[in-house]
Amino acid sequence: MAKNIAVVIQEDPRITHRPVEALRIALGLVAGSHNTTVILLGEAVRLLTDDTDDIIDLDILEKYLPSIEQLEIPFILPKVFDLSALSSEFCVRCESEDVVAALIQSMDCALVF
Repeated sequence: MAKNIAVVIQEDPRITHRPVEALRIALGLVAGSHNTTVILLGEAVRLLTDDTDDIIDLDILEKYLPSIEQLEIPFILPKVFDLSALSSEFCVRCESEDVVAALIQSMDCALVF
């Protein structure tokens, strides 16, 4: 049975490999037919921008981004984020902190990185 899963990424991809790994996990969850939403907080929003030079495991990120875009995995970003900074046509919406918190609470499972 498909579950509603939130993958919350809050770590800086310039400091650790975990944000890129979290996207890979989210891609696998979608392929397994789970309803998966990725929430990017803080510096993790860099995963979807053109400013990727300092990202750890950039080669892996570049490998998975086309599949993430094609599968239309939904991303939620902080309301203060400028959507014009995104590098492609991802399925993105901006929400307030309260909406993000309510969304995470409504999920069957939340993976936090």
